[in-house]
Amino acid sequence: MPNPHAPHQPPTATVPDRQPVAGPLHHALEAAADAAVLAPSVHNTQPWHIVLHPDRLDLRADRSRQLTVLDPLGRELVQSVGAALLNTRVALAAAGWAVEVDRLPDGDDPDLLAVVRPVDGDPDSALADLAPAIPRRRTNRRRFDDDRLPEDLVQALARTLTAEDTQLLPVVRDEHLQLLARLTEQADELQNADSAYRAELRRWTNEQFSHGDGVPAASVPHVDGRQHDELPLRDFDTAGAGQLPAETHSGTGQTLVLLATRRDDPGAWLRSGEALERLLLGVTAIGWAASPLTQTIEVPVTRTQLRSALVWDAHPQFLVRIGRATATARTPRRPRSTVVDNSTRPPEPPPHPPRPTRTGWPVSPPPGVSGRRPVSDGRGGTTWV
Repeated sequence: MPNPHAPHQPPTATVPDRQPVAGPLHHALEAAADAAVLAPSVHNTQPWHIVLHPDRLDLRADRSRQLTVLDPLGRELVQSVGAALLNTRVALAAAGWAVEVDRLPDGDDPDLLAVVRPVDGDPDSALADLAPAIPRRRTNRRRFDDDRLPEDLVQALARTLTAEDTQLLPVVRDEHLQLLARLTEQADELQNADSAYRAELRRWTNEQFSHGDGVPAASVPHVDGRQHDELPLRDFDTAGAGQLPAETHSGTGQTLVLLATRRDDPGAWLRSGEALERLLLGVTAIGWAASPLTQTIEVPVTRTQLRSALVWDAHPQFLVRIGRATATARTPRRPRSTVVDNSTRPPEPPPHPPRPTRTGWPVSPPPGVSGRRPVSDGRGGTTWV
């Protein structure tokens, strides 16, 4: 079985003969690449490859990082790149640029998922406002408190997602919540009964922070067999080293929203990934926490039942729980130099693991300080970090 953390050659891409000339556009594209690599991705696989050109940025799929058991069609891989695309658009808007986005531009090159070109015009101010949330966004697997996101904020977030060709549907009816709990438990049981699924999960969990990818122990609760959540979170604690509190309080009393698209093809997957990240940044910007719950949508039989009950004329893409929670750790990122082509940036120093404080987790540790790891005492998981 190949090691997903071993060095590998990036996907073949057309690289221009000359480096971009330093200037406002060049710096904006570099900053957009910085934002793109902070996007959430399934199991923190970061399955993207970014190519900088003098006048544009290409976002490509890195199929070597696809989860072949969990995601055989590549739907969640494409959604992950969609989240990186949204961050790219946000960063360029914040830098004062309007953009043109060409999604899936080449039928003969399915790995080229988007081309982003800064152009003359007014930047999207709504996207620009989300830029400060990019480095603060986290997938939070901690216990959420009992506060529900106010209805007016839910509707405001729903309106923003229409710009991404994605519906946001609050799950509020008792019969739908009960169905969702049953389907989530069923999907969790079916996935964990598959030895290949468990093996793939182990390969992407509890890795050292310096590996730059995967789901670290600092980001997941420790499973002790006593959890009885109505909506079971994915068990990422495959080595018994989870470092978040065991009680996750994942239930139907929290704010739950479903993201759905009219189509179910790579174009719709890409847009739903953009919509997910727009939702997560919006939630972060108003001081709330969120975590996607994807098991029900990953298992075909439960996804079909969910669609029949909630969105018969659309296709479920994400279920997201929203609430208030203590801040959680940042997750590692691959070295930028292995992800971004044609950058003029010098190589970055090795990453440091996050350090907890009395008030939670900082965005990054102090320079030159690695710190002690927190004591293991938790449980939980989702796929997006």
